[in-house]
Amino acid sequence: MRLPPERLSLLRERRADREPGAKRRLPPWMRAQLPGGERYATIKQNLRERGLFTVCEEAQCPNIGECWNEGTATLMLMGETCTRTCRFCAVKHERQPPPLDPGEPNHAAEQVALMGLNYVVMTSVNRDDLPDGGAAHLRACVEAVRERNPDTLVEVLMPDFEGRAADVATVVAGAPHVFAHNVETVPRLTPRLRDKRASFEQSLAVLAAAKAASSAVLTKSSIMVGAGETDEEIVASMAALRRVDCDALTLGQYLRPSAWHHPVDRFATPEEFARWESIGNEMGFRYVASGPLVRSSYRAGEFYLRALVEQRAAGATD
Repeated sequence: MRLPPERLSLLRERRADREPGAKRRLPPWMRAQLPGGERYATIKQNLRERGLFTVCEEAQCPNIGECWNEGTATLMLMGETCTRTCRFCAVKHERQPPPLDPGEPNHAAEQVALMGLNYVVMTSVNRDDLPDGGAAHLRACVEAVRERNPDTLVEVLMPDFEGRAADVATVVAGAPHVFAHNVETVPRLTPRLRDKRASFEQSLAVLAAAKAASSAVLTKSSIMVGAGETDEEIVASMAALRRVDCDALTLGQYLRPSAWHHPVDRFATPEEFARWESIGNEMGFRYVASGPLVRSSYRAGEFYLRALVEQRAAGATD
């Protein structure tokens, strides 16, 4: 039996994914402009001079050129080395990373001021080697940024602290405007893609703990598409996030950082992403960003989230 051309193409791509070092050909809608430009170079130099890292670089984000030339960046705190080994993530990992930099809170505050940001995303590696997972340090970073930049809205994209609600509450006590934690993928694929210390239910509990710590904080999460999940699993995972009152959601295409990492199963089309966005809106998410190049700290959502924060602040003073 002769297979149709589109089926043959898919089989060839899946066979190529199993070959060490092989890269899949990206569809047209996945092509991003190579980073460059004077502002991009300036921001990169400023980060290196202050010993700061960005998830934009470490996670090989395809939007780095767009965001940096717009003067925005996601700072990665607690160093560039993670204690976890996730099969989707490009960040370096070791069991015992270098000690925390006590000057990092001030460095982060200085960088936000230098860039003139009105919305900053601060994420971090996992630090399971620390008793509190680095929660007190992260709180100090949030407080330093807010003190020096009182008009800047702060989003934190946090690890799971192994499910410890007290450590989540420590970070929330620093008064970030948005608390984000990513479930990353659907429950069935979580053991394959994420470190054994993570779980889908534990991530839901982290988001619930953030809400319990402060009713004012907006919560946010993200799902990667293209790792082998079904449409039904994506929708069910979105519904699970709404059950813990998650306010905002991003959905984007998974890209394989190297041959060691989990293979790409498929490239979802822009039409599929548009449908998931519509479903998310119907479910009651306050904001949904869904598209092939969307990432968890995608800048397109920052303006909407800022408006939500300002609306809540205005309501609190009425």
